[in-house]
Amino acid sequence: MPELPEVETTRRGIEPWLKGHTVAKVNIRQPKLRWPVPDTITALEGQVVHELTRRGKYILLHTDAGVGLIHLGMSGSLRIVEADLEPRKHDHFDLVLGSGKAVRYHDPRRFGAFLWVQGDPLQHPLLCDLGPEPLSDAFDGDYLFAQSRKRTVSVKVFIMNARIVVGVGNIYANEALFLAGIDPRCAAGSVSRERYLQLVQAIRQILAYAIECGGTTLRDFVREDGTPGYFQLELKVYDRAGQACAVCQNPIVQITQGQRSTWFCPLCQH
Repeated sequence: MPELPEVETTRRGIEPWLKGHTVAKVNIRQPKLRWPVPDTITALEGQVVHELTRRGKYILLHTDAGVGLIHLGMSGSLRIVEADLEPRKHDHFDLVLGSGKAVRYHDPRRFGAFLWVQGDPLQHPLLCDLGPEPLSDAFDGDYLFAQSRKRTVSVKVFIMNARIVVGVGNIYANEALFLAGIDPRCAAGSVSRERYLQLVQAIRQILAYAIECGGTTLRDFVREDGTPGYFQLELKVYDRAGQACAVCQNPIVQITQGQRSTWFCPLCQH
């Protein structure tokens, strides 16, 4: 699944092609995505995209008429193509631009979304309950410590809760906990304020570096220009069960938490 760095990489990649440009036509080839693409999406036609922002894993296209809301789902990607390029299988919609280019959405599993929002998009039901952005000033150790009190859920599951903080998916939760030296099995409420300060710093560092590297390529995801990101070459624990820890050489252990795989070093993380 594309995670926050991949989504942010995509937003930055398509922004120069969309910002300040007119959406001449919206071509919907497959309206049955995670939620049906609404008929109102045609309101984008003729509109200038003033700004592209991101909230969690959603990309927001801001126009005078409203906001287009795009989610990449499990296997979705956006790329810039010539508007007359023949679509491939699973190319579900195009935003044809006045420039002659098109933003094309590809999604084999159809778990993504393309919605139309009028009014404040941050009050939309999909966005209004999201926690702070992990790279924003609102996310710090004091906040995470306060949110964790009396919680018995594991610290890894805790930081993957989008109501607590958005965009810390499985890959980056594993890596951040390793960098902070925290055992992912610890109850969230048992972690000290000082260690949450360290964890926030680790989350920020991992996500910022992943964005700089262009996101992580796993399974279906590629960047907007069709080339992969390379952060996966830097992973220290994720998907490395049985391999030697980069710090202590002890084998990396794999367990299951909240129906997701977790990887950690039992010696370095405690």
